[in-house]
Amino acid sequence: MADPGAVAEPIDVTKAVTDMIPTNVEQAGQVWASVQDVVAVWGLKVLAAVVIFILGRWIAMLVRRGVRRVMERAKVEPIITGFVSSIAYIALLAFVVVAVLGQLGIQTTSFIAILGAAGLAIGLALQGSLANFAAGFLMTIFRPFKVGDFIEGAGVAGVVQEIQIFTTTLKTGDNKTIIIPNAKLSGDNIVNYSAQETRRVDMMVGVSYDADLAKVKVVLNDIISKEERVLPEPAPLVAVAELADSSVNLVVRVWTKTGDYWGVTFDTTETIKNRFDAEGIGIPYPQRDIHIVSGGVQA
Repeated sequence: MADPGAVAEPIDVTKAVTDMIPTNVEQAGQVWASVQDVVAVWGLKVLAAVVIFILGRWIAMLVRRGVRRVMERAKVEPIITGFVSSIAYIALLAFVVVAVLGQLGIQTTSFIAILGAAGLAIGLALQGSLANFAAGFLMTIFRPFKVGDFIEGAGVAGVVQEIQIFTTTLKTGDNKTIIIPNAKLSGDNIVNYSAQETRRVDMMVGVSYDADLAKVKVVLNDIISKEERVLPEPAPLVAVAELADSSVNLVVRVWTKTGDYWGVTFDTTETIKNRFDAEGIGIPYPQRDIHIVSGGVQA
């Protein structure tokens, strides 16, 4: 046990500091050398990674602009143009990020495998949607129809109101809206009634067997000649098509502009009825003659 009355020996502060300086300087030198080694090793890698990212991003932007210009020149729908150009940009940027990570020494094999597995899972989950997108993209490229056309497909018919990435919207004649998945629409026959500038109107006209066919043809040709919406070429046709059970059927074929199709059909049908009545040409209706034979039944 120390004596409480004893006096402590004085400490030489100068000597203590002098003894510590070499040690601290040596440690600082070692730290600085380590820092220099790290900078020498990683500095170039980081610089190269930054250069790769900047150049890669610049190239991705150029590719996006190029894709957009090509699709705009092809008159592709703006929504498809924006989507495809964005997909191209994101895909290239993903490759750039992988290259940057590889330059920094980070293992990207597992990262790529995870991305591939995630892409496969997403693809399986969105299989139907991806099919609709692919169909919509192909329809936008090949243009079997456009907005405003009257088409028939997937069991329905109507005027095309909107073509989207996944669906196509039609409006029927009675003002109903029909939304069709693009995959279903493109997977069946598509009839475009508006694709051509002209259409042929086919009408079947029945007259009685005792009618004068020569007179009937004269009347029909006169009706056609007075219809201004009927085109002179190709020439109209009036001919006997069928000897039916109750009537002689004549076919009337005329060409008109696509927009006048229904007007010509309805007006010409009404005119034929009125002219036949005025000319005394009978339009028969289905009938059956029954002959009754008199006499008893013999056993």
